Amino acid sequence: MKIVVTGAAGFIGSNLVKGLNARGIDNIIAVDDLTQGDKFRNLADLNIADYIDAGDFYDRFANGAFGHVEAVFHEGACSDTMELDGKYMMANNYTLSCDLFRACQTHNTRLLYASSAATYGGSDTFSESPEFEKPLNVYGYSKLLFDQQLRRELGARFENATTQVAGFRYFNVYGPREQHKGRMASVAFHQFSQFQAEGKVKLFGDYGGYGAGGQMRDFVFIDDVVAVNLWFLDHPEKSGIFNLGTGRAQPFNDVAVAVVNTLRNAQNAAPLSLEEMVRGGMIDYISFPDALVGKYQSYTQADLSALRSAGCKHEFADVQSGVSAYMQWLSNAKTQG
Repeated sequence: MKIVVTGAAGFIGSNLVKGLNARGIDNIIAVDDLTQGDKFRNLADLNIADYIDAGDFYDRFANGAFGHVEAVFHEGACSDTMELDGKYMMANNYTLSCDLFRACQTHNTRLLYASSAATYGGSDTFSESPEFEKPLNVYGYSKLLFDQQLRRELGARFENATTQVAGFRYFNVYGPREQHKGRMASVAFHQFSQFQAEGKVKLFGDYGGYGAGGQMRDFVFIDDVVAVNLWFLDHPEKSGIFNLGTGRAQPFNDVAVAVVNTLRNAQNAAPLSLEEMVRGGMIDYISFPDALVGKYQSYTQADLSALRSAGCKHEFADVQSGVSAYMQWLSNAKTQG
């Protein structure tokens, strides 16, 4: 089985390669742009058959240069929700994805691709239906427009696809191999660094009708994201757009508590409650930044009805267990590196 993973040196892409390797699959073509050279670390411990620069791959794939490819996991995109260059965003996330989709259909290659919960934007309902899609930034719009294009070509539920096409609306993903993402890394990653450096973590204060640290997101551990992607690889008859979150909204305060208590436990210190952490100065609430006003989702919670109806019964980790596992991974990586 030959597999392509675009964005293979990125966060989700490299974890997908790792998940495929765990199944004994290493006939993998990794596609990425290593202008940011330190991303190579995400691939260094993995097994791939070839690496192709993203600037060379898409035209070559369309022309059949790689022979039969069973499936493409399309994770390559500009994922910076603060990026304001709409022309750049649309070229990377929309036009390129449309070209890849048509090439996959031509070559009878399955396409499993990254959409985003940013397609919902200002909505308070997170179900895979057009009336709930209200992106707040050009990133969310670029992802939504590709979903819409596929609906036009394949039908509302991709029922007319000749080979599998499945899009995953990722919610707030966190976990290993995201260290290169800078400001776009998860809140758990940033809080790990903050606590190690300052003995405290930072959260937004009051905003959007939510108290300090009370904004709620659907935080999903990367291992769960990989598991669902691979479930669809095992079920080529399943196509459509699917939310990929836990179905459970939790406040940012829960993330902070899990981070601090896991790191304290490593120092043989007793666990603390949120209130005790606030009193002890271990949680620092900062003013909500002006740059995010009107562009920020204060609440997200994936509706998993479509995923469950497709037959995927995967059980997702909650914040406490997922973040704890991640903190242990980061601590081990820091010790080793």
